[in-house]
Amino acid sequence: MKDARPQALLVMDPAKFGVQFQEPQLRRLRGLVELAEPILTDELDSAHVRSRLREVEVLVTSWGCPQLTTERLAAAPRLRAIFHCAGTVRTFVTDEVWRRGILVTNAADENAIPVAEFTLAAIVFAGKKAPFLAQDARKHRDDWSYSTRRGELSNRGRTIGVVGFSRTGRRVVERLRTLDVDVLVADPYADPAEVAAVGGRLVSLPELLPRCDVLTLHVPALPSTRHLIGAPELALLRDGTTVINTARGAVLDTAALERECATGRLDAMLDVTDPEPLPADSLLYDLPNVMITPHIAGSLGSETRRMSESALDELERYLSGQPPRAAVTADEFVVSA
Repeated sequence: MKDARPQALLVMDPAKFGVQFQEPQLRRLRGLVELAEPILTDELDSAHVRSRLREVEVLVTSWGCPQLTTERLAAAPRLRAIFHCAGTVRTFVTDEVWRRGILVTNAADENAIPVAEFTLAAIVFAGKKAPFLAQDARKHRDDWSYSTRRGELSNRGRTIGVVGFSRTGRRVVERLRTLDVDVLVADPYADPAEVAAVGGRLVSLPELLPRCDVLTLHVPALPSTRHLIGAPELALLRDGTTVINTARGAVLDTAALERECATGRLDAMLDVTDPEPLPADSLLYDLPNVMITPHIAGSLGSETRRMSESALDELERYLSGQPPRAAVTADEFVVSA
């Protein structure tokens, strides 16, 4: 552990701070670093905050952190480490951060946990067509014969197609071991042995699409993944396939999905959309075979404190001279969420 505790500043949306740093997390943080006033900010340009930045060695960040521009970093000459209490750092980390050799860690692994849990639940519901039958119930009320109109309601023997063997994709595959299903994974960067070790089989995307009953997406939003699943890919899916998106809206062509779902050929369960939220007049809101949730799969409420604790773990390792477990590198930054 360092002889003198470093100065630290929390940079995030105040509302997020109130959820992510309750008394146990604040007590632990105060035991690791010095916190002068202000201890929290969501801006880095005022004279008062700039004065604090001159002394700061550590930033603890979360949602709402402003971009770390060259000018702002110049105001923080002692900055050595950024511990992010959320997933992606893409919204605020710049090339200047890497040029200065500043350590950056994130809590993407922890954020993947609730997304994988949500996705597993969505897959189970997809097999039973539960969200769509729930909508049918409002119309049919005391007549349950409608339950036979959506095909076989079962998860046994289904084929689940997982696109993206990411942090979340891997966890989804692991959790699917609780079901009696076959799991196919498409990811050009994945190791077949690693996929097999957690219960999946690595195949190409064209091979996966026509074979799955449920398609679930877990790739980052990059220029190379925009509309990765578009009209040609959706056309390869079998009738009755459910498309689940808990990744990023832009990896799925919204217009193409709308056309397929409007015919009733495909079902969809969307926690993310493009744009987000969808326009009020989007047909997807009204289709009985589409479920839309308002981006709730990721960490919310008490789940966010799991990420804060992870960032504090990284801070402890930094102070004791141990290597980080969740460092973000410039090379990884190019291909990760």
